[in-house]
Amino acid sequence: MSPTTALKLYRQDLTPYEQQEIMDYPQIYFVGNHARRKHHATMDRSDINHGYDDERGDYQIVNKDHLAYRYEVLEVLGNGSFGQVVKVYDHRMGCAAAVKLIRNKKRFHAQALVEVKTLESLMNWDPDNKHNLVRMTDHFYFRNHLCITFECLSINLYDFLKTNQFQGFSMGLIRRFTIQLLNALVVLYKHRLIHCDLKPENILLKHPKKSTIKVIDFGSSCLENERVYTYIQSRFYRAPEVILGYGYSMAIDMWSMGCILAELYTGHPLFAGENEHDQLACMMEVQGLPSRALVEKSPRRKTFFDFYCNPRLMPNSKGKKRKPGTRSLAKILNNADTKFVEFIDACLQWDPDDRLKPDEAFKHGWITRQT
Repeated sequence: MSPTTALKLYRQDLTPYEQQEIMDYPQIYFVGNHARRKHHATMDRSDINHGYDDERGDYQIVNKDHLAYRYEVLEVLGNGSFGQVVKVYDHRMGCAAAVKLIRNKKRFHAQALVEVKTLESLMNWDPDNKHNLVRMTDHFYFRNHLCITFECLSINLYDFLKTNQFQGFSMGLIRRFTIQLLNALVVLYKHRLIHCDLKPENILLKHPKKSTIKVIDFGSSCLENERVYTYIQSRFYRAPEVILGYGYSMAIDMWSMGCILAELYTGHPLFAGENEHDQLACMMEVQGLPSRALVEKSPRRKTFFDFYCNPRLMPNSKGKKRKPGTRSLAKILNNADTKFVEFIDACLQWDPDDRLKPDEAFKHGWITRQT
């Protein structure tokens, strides 16, 4: 309905702030008249966005209230340094959706604008929605917050592992997931986009009882020739070149994928380092030492290696010193299919140039096998 009609019908349900605000919207789909606790905004408190934000700059979510007079807030799905993600009902389209509400702070807003641009690119690169990449359906401003709307998906693979008591999944299911992940990475590779934060939490099932997945969260992504950050990727899935600081490429996503596949099989992270030192030690324990040439290339080598390029082995919090090359991948994967072990090993090569690429991965024996 028009804002004038909505105002006549729902004036008693709207705060004085909303009675003014509603007139800025050409169409009204929902006014949040069942929200138990409405914000009582004041025009004078601009330091906390007139009372709509908390001290951090996060929007204060009210269940059953509206976002932009169109979306009904159903529940908070998660939060992070960027802001919050809420599940909503879209009263215009008649379906559920997820909205990422970005924190009302300059640097988060700037990064989210980059994310919106990336998400628009993904839609152009994959117009038929065949490459297992999350779809952005809308983006808008509401009360000084940039909001990004996505299709509504089911649980992430970490939570899926958790519901399975961290027992790991069958080889068949892992292969189905892998083919879809490669399907996503092929598009990213083609356009030279690095995801920068591949991990089980950023891979979501489309439906709770089906094996279709989507890769989400392009908030840290960058084009290979526009790398902004040196500190990227979640630690367990961080590629060695990121830790060693000698520049990174799209190959870091393949490293993360190798870590993810091992975890989907065993139920536990492959390299669960307590800090960067321990993370590198975990890698060396399984994959042996990196080549001298790679170590010498690292601007941070003095932190992790001595003058002779030998690793500085530090005990972890349990007093354990990890020794290079003492845990075999085959053993960790509990003598799994040798092709599967080879596939993961090919993703976990120290030298990014030696790592498996998504298009090559499709031709790997573990993927092409008919069983």
